[in-house]
Amino acid sequence: MTDSKLQTVEVGPAGAKASVLWLHGLGASGHDFEPIVPELGLPADAPVRFVFPHAPERPVTLNGGMVMPAWYDIYGLTAGTPQDEQGLDEAAGWIAALIEREAERGVPAERLVLAGFSQGGAVALHAGLRFAGGLAGIMGLSTYLPLADHLSQARAAAHRDTPIFLAHGEYDGVLGIELGTASRDALAGLGYPVEWHAYPMEHQVCLEEIQAIGVWLRQVLAL
Repeated sequence: MTDSKLQTVEVGPAGAKASVLWLHGLGASGHDFEPIVPELGLPADAPVRFVFPHAPERPVTLNGGMVMPAWYDIYGLTAGTPQDEQGLDEAAGWIAALIEREAERGVPAERLVLAGFSQGGAVALHAGLRFAGGLAGIMGLSTYLPLADHLSQARAAAHRDTPIFLAHGEYDGVLGIELGTASRDALAGLGYPVEWHAYPMEHQVCLEEIQAIGVWLRQVLAL
């Protein structure tokens, strides 16, 4: 089996026919979104495996060098601040290995949704749009599109029509909604089919959002 280098939490049947690979936010763990699965409203017999990997621990510059679970380093969140391109690409490699592992377990990439919240959402967008094989969908929650100016050259041709679900809190004080809308507009400008949702919340998820995610997953995975 492919060595993903990441430990994971898994929910769902061993003989799954579809998978959702869901990445947590900065400082969290793979257990963070595990409780959401029953709230998505998917069919009880849906053959879907949810895979929640744990990010490795590393120093984060934005947080004074504190060591915490992080997919890549963050130098700052203001416009023009350099981004950790090497760290993002390394994380994309880990995610590609997990996608390949799912294929080895009987779920091809076209039956897999790559999802993430906050920093995990940034990795989902970065890795998913560059992954050579087509995916069923990409989901980014309360996040932003990293290295947006590189995407037109770096994106994989297989994803030109991949559905993208983006959602953001209108009162997000960590990653302002303007980061979400700018990401939405950048993706739409490149021709991606983006479904956008905004909710009256902060840097979190809400029940209405979870229900919308469930509807979208049923559509893109044909459940």
